[in-house]
Amino acid sequence: MMNSRANAFRTAFVLACGLLAMACSAQPIPPTSQPADHIVAVVNAEPITNGEVRARMARYVDEMQQRGQPPPPSRDVFARQVLERLISEKAQLQVARENGVKIDDALVNQAEDQVARSNQLPLAELRRRMQAQGMSVAQFREDLREQLMLQRLREHEFESKGKVTEFEIDQFLAEQEAQAKDPNNIELNLAHILIAVPENASEAEVAQQQAKAQRVLERARAGEDFAKLGQEFPDGRPFGGTGTPVGARPVDRLPPLFVQAVQNVPEGGIGTMVRSAAGFHIVKLLERKHGSLAETTVTQNHSRHILLRPGPNLTESEAVQRLADFKRRVLAGQADFAQLARDYSQDTTAKAGGDLGWSSPGMFVPEFEDAMNALTPGQIANPVITRYGVHLLQLLERRQQKLTPLELREVARNMLHDRKVEEAYVSWAEEVRGRAYVDYRDPPR
Repeated sequence: MMNSRANAFRTAFVLACGLLAMACSAQPIPPTSQPADHIVAVVNAEPITNGEVRARMARYVDEMQQRGQPPPPSRDVFARQVLERLISEKAQLQVARENGVKIDDALVNQAEDQVARSNQLPLAELRRRMQAQGMSVAQFREDLREQLMLQRLREHEFESKGKVTEFEIDQFLAEQEAQAKDPNNIELNLAHILIAVPENASEAEVAQQQAKAQRVLERARAGEDFAKLGQEFPDGRPFGGTGTPVGARPVDRLPPLFVQAVQNVPEGGIGTMVRSAAGFHIVKLLERKHGSLAETTVTQNHSRHILLRPGPNLTESEAVQRLADFKRRVLAGQADFAQLARDYSQDTTAKAGGDLGWSSPGMFVPEFEDAMNALTPGQIANPVITRYGVHLLQLLERRQQKLTPLELREVARNMLHDRKVEEAYVSWAEEVRGRAYVDYRDPPR
């Protein structure tokens, strides 16, 4: 289950369904009136409609607003860029289908649950909001399925292209050490609260929301718990809108508005209130530090699992059901987790009762790690599907720990592996796009 992604250094929740999460912000975007739909391009005989382009544009604009980024300056240019993205995805999906890549409904269910959980919403409320934005549940799930197909294709085709040598790790760590001495190499850990301003709000509505934001700012500066305060105003979930930390990030990977807001603020201080297209933001600076990998303190988890590998005699759905029954029996005191692992788990940890030991962020694949991070010690997650099989996962302990030299090298290996896989994927995607026959029709509008 080792993972190529160093999750501690990723900027956001990442599952294949990540691009859909921003569509579920606490303030739904009303459906826009659309002209009669028409085909804007055909990719190897498969059409892309104007409605598809508009829907994807709306998601991207929403994400930009939630992150405090300005909207695209030219709608026509933006529409062409989104169309090209859809053409590339369509061509890749065709390759995935040709290669027999299929996604079981159980994995789509898991992805849907993960989107809901990442937005701190019940699944029913997530679906209601998607429908309010003009997307049916069936289309939402189909979009998830397609993103998961691309993820699985990428895993199968490019994981082997990410081999990393010890010499490359030495070079990478030396570069990291040199960068840590650069005074301009700063990382910030922020939390923020968004007081949303509705689209096309009147001056009176803007003034009302600004006054509300000012009251929140004053309460924060008076010393109220920022996380609890943020729970009263959950509009900005895609960027820590509940007042929770988002993790240390380099300043060039943070919204410029947020960086400016805390420029002269000490650690623990509240920055100036800033305005974006999404509304008014109150930003708290939790930590300011030089970006040194060697000095990183991470959250480590001690966990155990039971792994079932689907095959000719066991489907993914059947494995999920069997592990769900294991969970029920353990919680009812009718079975012991470790003994079930010894009897049934299909990996090398079975002899140790499924014990995975202590793990740093990035050691496991994102689906597994996301489920683990959502647990409190002692809890058992619902069955988790990854490319290795279906897991029943229990978190035993959690601690804060500075990386040892060996762990540091493993994190570096994962980061370099991920970089190589990304480069191979980009090159392949360009090749697939180049081979595709594209017939451009009426431009998107």
